[in-house]
Amino acid sequence: MSDSSPLPPVRLLSEAELAREALATPLLSRAARLARWAGPDTRVGAGGELVDEQLPAAAEALGLTGEGVDGDDAAASAGEAWRVAVDTGLVEIVNPDEGEEGTVTLGEDFALLTSGGPQDVLGIWLRALETALAEASVPDLDGLVGAMDSGGEIDFSEFDWDPDAEADFLDGVLGNLYLLTVSEDGPGDGPVPLPALAASMIVPDDMGEPTNDVLEQVSDAMMRLDDQFRVLEPVGLVEYQPVDEALMTDAEEAVAAAGGQGAPSVDDTDVTRYGMVRLTPLGLYGMRARLQDAGVPAPAVGDLVDKGADALLDGIAGFPPAAAQAETEQWLARRESLDAARELLAAVRGSDVGAPLRRLRCQQALSLVGAVAEPALREVLDDPELGGLARVWLTERGAADVPAPSEAMVFWLTIDTVAAQLAAEGNSAELRALVEGLAAQHGSFFAAAWRVDHPATPDVLEAMGRIHPDKKVAKEARKAAFKARSQMGPGA
Repeated sequence: MSDSSPLPPVRLLSEAELAREALATPLLSRAARLARWAGPDTRVGAGGELVDEQLPAAAEALGLTGEGVDGDDAAASAGEAWRVAVDTGLVEIVNPDEGEEGTVTLGEDFALLTSGGPQDVLGIWLRALETALAEASVPDLDGLVGAMDSGGEIDFSEFDWDPDAEADFLDGVLGNLYLLTVSEDGPGDGPVPLPALAASMIVPDDMGEPTNDVLEQVSDAMMRLDDQFRVLEPVGLVEYQPVDEALMTDAEEAVAAAGGQGAPSVDDTDVTRYGMVRLTPLGLYGMRARLQDAGVPAPAVGDLVDKGADALLDGIAGFPPAAAQAETEQWLARRESLDAARELLAAVRGSDVGAPLRRLRCQQALSLVGAVAEPALREVLDDPELGGLARVWLTERGAADVPAPSEAMVFWLTIDTVAAQLAAEGNSAELRALVEGLAAQHGSFFAAAWRVDHPATPDVLEAMGRIHPDKKVAKEARKAAFKARSQMGPGA
């Protein structure tokens, strides 16, 4: 996941809905059941873990025993649920002396699951998530005994396992999965093929055909992720369809099936056999919380509803279109339409570099407001920065008596609009079409445009020179940009 680009905003369920989902997750619900089951006679080790003799009873309390159930798997699930109960404060361990068994009491935080608010429940779930993530970062423990030194400490170099690197790798994978989920050109709520996710961590962006060594690394990463996502599913972070065991020895084919970097070259039915994973709504909440704790700005739709119009327009400036509209709709829903329109218009005056994009976002916001906003638009008809925008809004709605704009206002609005599009999308196909249309419709466009009194005029004309495919027209644009810069003086 890139650290340089801001993350798109995520759309989250309400805290009440998320809390209900958290309580229903297998891992947290099992931890709560064990907290109720435990008592003064429950035996735990010095580290708070259930002693081996207690695991069968704990598994039975969770309903994990019975015909056809593997006893070791049941004991492992019970042990994991108990660790969550301890780590989240649902139970408390009192150790009378170091190295001896402890006694168990119900934790103070247990009451929060039944009588606390949604934030209390989600706080406990986030602690459960951290326990699950730590568990997922640990490899098969069978080899740990052989990797211990004479003092009983684990020699990680002998075990060929770096716990910090493993945790960082899993964090990176989950970060990429989050980015794919919140991006408007990503799969959204749909699952991501496991080979594509593994390749996103291994295959360099500028690599064409992956080498055999890279394919082997991706194969290894897939197998690690397969184990890790199985651990993370019970805590509710992900929904996971595991790798088909029949394909475990053919991971290179899996990478090829996902196109090395996520573009499947076979039908979807085949791709699903290599593992499919998606963040749940609760998982999106958890990942956003972890990103924020790490200092990564991770906005959510709805963050700006209680802010002023200036904060709204600045905040949505870099949002993808659908997210910007969703945020604006929520902001407008909290206000009277006419007051909101006036507040938006008052927030977009200015000649700073971000002003054109704010005016574009304002224009998009006003398109969501009904005819009741008309008085606000008429009030700014004579404003040199907002008069053109107001005329467009009124004309599009068939309003009567809309005064024609002056030529200067038309050119100013044109420069402002192109500057905003450049800031929002760069050299997009839509902007190229706009530039070509302007040059074609106005034969003397560049002869007049360089005189426009707008701080972005030189930059806009230079961009038009870069974008326009006709060399003659592009040259005219560059000449006009030079004249505009000379007119504005040094430093322009």
